[in-house]
Amino acid sequence: MAPKLILTGFMATGKSTVARHLARRLGWRLLDCDAEISARAGKPIHQIFRDSGEAHFRAMERSVIAEMSSGGRRCARCGHPRPAVIATGGGAIVDPKNYAALRDSGVIICLSARPDVIARRISAGVKARPMLAHGGMPVKQRIAELMEERHEAYARAAITIDTSERTVDQVVDAILDALADAYPTIVQALPSTAHNPHGPRK
Repeated sequence: MAPKLILTGFMATGKSTVARHLARRLGWRLLDCDAEISARAGKPIHQIFRDSGEAHFRAMERSVIAEMSSGGRRCARCGHPRPAVIATGGGAIVDPKNYAALRDSGVIICLSARPDVIARRISAGVKARPMLAHGGMPVKQRIAELMEERHEAYARAAITIDTSERTVDQVVDAILDALADAYPTIVQALPSTAHNPHGPRK
């Protein structure tokens, strides 16, 4: 069965960007959970939180993840599920149902970064990060608090890659190297250009 590579991790660790580059490198489908939720709601994530609350957002997230982690589209020639790269929201894996669905559908890869790096990356867009708006708490303090709350959930990932000092291509290379060590059968089935960031792209 074709695998899915699922990117999780804290906000601003690069999940959506890395997923896009990884999918392009592999020639796989890209599925972005937050983008899909936003498209269905017709509004950005922070507006969903503002207008309907976190519980409503999490319900939508659970539904989207259930769909993305299922068999999905199949190859017209062999009938097997098509492989995909899935980018999840930062809090998705905390939900036990989301974790179980994603774990059973592929390899969960957690992207991490140091708190100071995360604070720097989100400095221009804090208002679009609803989980940071918590009782007027300073941003760095809230980041540390949330990271601690989610530590156990992120630790369940099969692979963890620190993106603090890596470029996007370096993160993709690190993911592929980690997969080669832990899941050689997956890597053996990848296209020959997967390890070459300058190779042909689709």
